[in-house]
Amino acid sequence: MTIKRISPGPRMSAVVVHNGIAYVSGQVPNKTAASGSVKDQTAEVLSIIDGLLAEAGTDKTKLLTTTIYLTDIGTFNDMNAAWEAWVSADGKPARATVEAKLANPAYKVEIVVTAAI
Repeated sequence: MTIKRISPGPRMSAVVVHNGIAYVSGQVPNKTAASGSVKDQTAEVLSIIDGLLAEAGTDKTKLLTTTIYLTDIGTFNDMNAAWEAWVSADGKPARATVEAKLANPAYKVEIVVTAAI
């Protein structure tokens, strides 16, 4: 059994790859956290996810599942504007979106994905 850990840190890895599946941990914005709208933050997080998926040897066309956490479910449509511009027409995953309190009050969105390799 081979397990590959990408960008391991003290608490978690950014991605864990096992049995042909890439498990991407919850990603939050870096540059837009302080002042970006939920749409801006979502676009940034999706860009980060693109990079992590590439590092794992896959891409957004192979998404299996996605969970999106919003601090305000009232921003659902704004988040979806960024999501719909990004998601592959042929790679739409099973998805859940929930309202949740996030670790940093500046974060408006956190996204978790799994993808086939």
